Amino acid sequence: MSHMVGAIIALFFVGLIAGAIGRLIVRSPRRLGFWGTVLLGIVGSYAGGSLGALLFHDKFDIRKASTIVGAIVGTIVVLAIWRAATGKRALSKRY
Repeated sequence: MSHMVGAIIALFFVGLIAGAIGRLIVRSPRRLGFWGTVLLGIVGSYAGGSLGALLFHDKFDIRKASTIVGAIVGTIVVLAIWRAATGKRALSKRY
């Protein structure tokens, strides 16, 4: 039980750090806030792990997906796709 709680806490902090760094590199089309940044980092962590598994012909492993480098790369990819999909609509609503 304590191992599971530790894994959830670690995933939270990896998500927070990866989301914050990813948002510094790629501007998001919307304001996300604290919890949005954490969720973005967690999604980016899974995306980075999946991308790494595809590129290196490996199977997906949560321990590899939760590394900070993979999480940051995944977050940047998720943000870039999100920005490309919603960027024009978000900008047109602003002005």
